[in-house]
Amino acid sequence: MTDSILELYVNDGLSDEEVDQQRDTYGPLTEDVRELIQLALQTRVDADDVARAREHLAAAREILERDREDGPYGTRFNDSGRFRNWGNAAIGLRNAIAPIGDIHENDDGRVWTDIHLGPVYEGPAGHVHGGVSALLLDQILGDAARISGYPGMTGTLTIRYRKRTPLGALRVEAKLDRVEGRKAFVVGHIADSEGVCVEAEGIFIAPVWMVQQRDSFAETPRPE
Repeated sequence: MTDSILELYVNDGLSDEEVDQQRDTYGPLTEDVRELIQLALQTRVDADDVARAREHLAAAREILERDREDGPYGTRFNDSGRFRNWGNAAIGLRNAIAPIGDIHENDDGRVWTDIHLGPVYEGPAGHVHGGVSALLLDQILGDAARISGYPGMTGTLTIRYRKRTPLGALRVEAKLDRVEGRKAFVVGHIADSEGVCVEAEGIFIAPVWMVQQRDSFAETPRPE
């Protein structure tokens, strides 16, 4: 099992210039697909227009399928230490459902991101799906552990829904609370303009193979 996981951590040997070129090529494609996802939900055009749009989408699929990955994107990095989780469901540059963009950190150890969740993340009418809130918190709490020097896999994630989370502008933030052996305890929340909507505590456990590489992980730049 460990070997199969490690196989998805790949030094692909790209130069920084090649990484930048890939970002500039595939990032805009992801943005286009993200807009299409919302348009598919919100469009009110008639059946003929839908049929024409699907013809164009079929043509796009034919082009993009000419050369594609067979499995997950995994975690990739290069010799200069640029660390890329572009397939990640929460932060992936090439994943059109990923809602998180830039992640920031403060001098006090807090990690945070400002996001805008549109209609495709709806659960209760006009509000964010509770599972999406869990996705966001799992990611940001995990980033807080990693940036603090204690990366790990999610052991438990305890969610408290204080109130409904409206669609729109939100802030997600987290901070390392304490460390016990291989366990990092992290707390965080999601807030709108009126206050905290969802609170969470996560325990992130470092596998043995990760502990052995902890120094290199801690020194690695945050994922792009």
